Amino acid sequence: MKIAFTAVGTTWDSQIDSRFGRTEFIVILNEETQQLEVIDNSAVKNEAHGAGTATAQKMYELKPDVLITGNGPGDTAATALKNLNMKIFVDAHNLTLEQAYNSYKNGSLKQL
Repeated sequence: MKIAFTAVGTTWDSQIDSRFGRTEFIVILNEETQQLEVIDNSAVKNEAHGAGTATAQKMYELKPDVLITGNGPGDTAATALKNLNMKIFVDAHNLTLEQAYNSYKNGSLKQL
């Protein structure tokens, strides 16, 4: 299973980015191999509008099974993500990627 995190950095110790659309990095965990893959999403920082849609497009390309983020996608991005067969978990504020992953595994994150 592939799990995507919105992140402010590139390691397990990085904080979850509470902003879905303007997240600087998308970090993908391959649960089978326990390998992390980092996708630079910093190009959206300069978008006046449509950052959420651009990040949603990246999710279409990456095809994760699960997304873990802070606040979750906004309305437009959420609509775009509905067609993906992906579970979205939110409220991972102030957690590292590792803490958020453990919270997900323990069932303590909110699912949209």
